Amino acid sequence: MSEKVVAMILAGGKGTRLQSLTRKTAKPAVSFASKYRIIDFPLSNCANSDINVVGVLIQYESTELDTYIGNGEKWGLNGVRSKTATLSPRQTEEGSNWYEGTADAITQNIDFLDEYNPQYVLILSGDHIYKTSFKEMIECHENSHADATISVIEVPWEEASRFGIMVCDNNDFVKEFQEKPKKPVSNLASMGIYIFNWKTLRDYLKRDAKKEDSTHDFGNDIIPTMLANNRKLKVYRYKGYWRDVGTLASLHQANMDIARGIDGPDLYDHRHDTVIFTEDTHSVPQYVGPLGSIKNSIANQGSVVLGKAESCVISSDAIIEEYAECINCVIMSGARIKMHAKVKNAIIAPNVVVEAHENINLEGDKIVLVSK
Repeated sequence: MSEKVVAMILAGGKGTRLQSLTRKTAKPAVSFASKYRIIDFPLSNCANSDINVVGVLIQYESTELDTYIGNGEKWGLNGVRSKTATLSPRQTEEGSNWYEGTADAITQNIDFLDEYNPQYVLILSGDHIYKTSFKEMIECHENSHADATISVIEVPWEEASRFGIMVCDNNDFVKEFQEKPKKPVSNLASMGIYIFNWKTLRDYLKRDAKKEDSTHDFGNDIIPTMLANNRKLKVYRYKGYWRDVGTLASLHQANMDIARGIDGPDLYDHRHDTVIFTEDTHSVPQYVGPLGSIKNSIANQGSVVLGKAESCVISSDAIIEEYAECINCVIMSGARIKMHAKVKNAIIAPNVVVEAHENINLEGDKIVLVSK
């Protein structure tokens, strides 16, 4: 069996910067935009790109994420000619090891890729929010005859030192890669989205696995080594919305982007190649009571709004009681905001109760996580 493209989604990180949200939940399984989980976005992007084989590499708190992904049915990736596989570290004849880095995670699954003998391997992260089809990027890679293509996005110059930066020539081939440079000479930030020629990547992974001083990471090791060997690395300039939601602030901001409908991805565009698929909660319809009001907000099935919600993302079975006020809040599944409570600039973790008359009000850019 042979596939032109196989996608591998790296979804095994701990996500410690999300604090208690990921204490017992893998980051890609965290709730997003009231209806979705973060992993829905890369999986839907694969489905919308007609990529038929997807491996999801899981590790930290893998049970919930593994169960949620299942056989890929939610994203239409469970057909006769398609497959979704969750790939966790396993014991083999060579031993048993956790994934030690992004490249090592792929190395430990070379046999999975060899089974499909792809022409190209698409490497994705499991914790990014964006809507796209990878068809244009794949076409760019093919036309350039490159060994690898790296998706980049222009970031503000003052933020460039936070990213891996690509320095390119006039034809958008990579001349230099700078990992979080103090004085960047480019603002083209790597998005952690790569297309590799599989045979070439396989060879580099095998060699990297033998290096004792390697961190076995794409950004730190594989890409710099390919550049040092004068391999052709192309950049693909991504123009749409994209956000890494690895911190509380970025997770909150991405939710607000969607609630306010200003900069975020359009989740209401139902064209066949742009839909973000997810699990139906099969809950009752959302309800807004006689004293309830919702402005610039989204609310999922089963939510009940009896008070005020402004610029909020309200997940299934969450309740805002009478005279409670929520502004700029992400209210996750099963949370309850009791009467006369006031909450602003917060993420309310699943099943958490904000008691009556409690006042949680952060000004400016500060975000608070309210958890058990």
